[in-house]
Amino acid sequence: MSDKAHFPPVNPITAGMSGHCPRCGEGKLFKGFLGLRDRCSNCGLDFNFADSGDGPAVFVIMLVGFVVVGLVLAVELAYQPPIWLHLVLWLPLTVILAGGVLRPLKGVMIAMQYKHNASEGQLEDPLDEADHS
Repeated sequence: MSDKAHFPPVNPITAGMSGHCPRCGEGKLFKGFLGLRDRCSNCGLDFNFADSGDGPAVFVIMLVGFVVVGLVLAVELAYQPPIWLHLVLWLPLTVILAGGVLRPLKGVMIAMQYKHNASEGQLEDPLDEADHS
């Protein structure tokens, strides 16, 4: 990812949360709900570098799980409702919260990848190290 263009610095958190290009902060990052565009319509940045993997899903599980489990425990200890009421309350809440948080977190992770020039890890060849000694 050799980026030679000159753009003012963009805050990766705000760009990612809003779903905008991490380089210019203007173009759209997503097509559809979670699919990435091929390139930025504003500055032309190729989004092939972007691979958020399972990172956003892990953060969603941690954040949404913490909130929902805390609420479930509070309601259970205070009111002891039947199990069907728990299902009616917490399943839709979990789906709504997870869906609402997943896209912004994916955008932030991609913007952070761009800012820090992150790429797939590679192992060094031990033979190359011997040549440098």
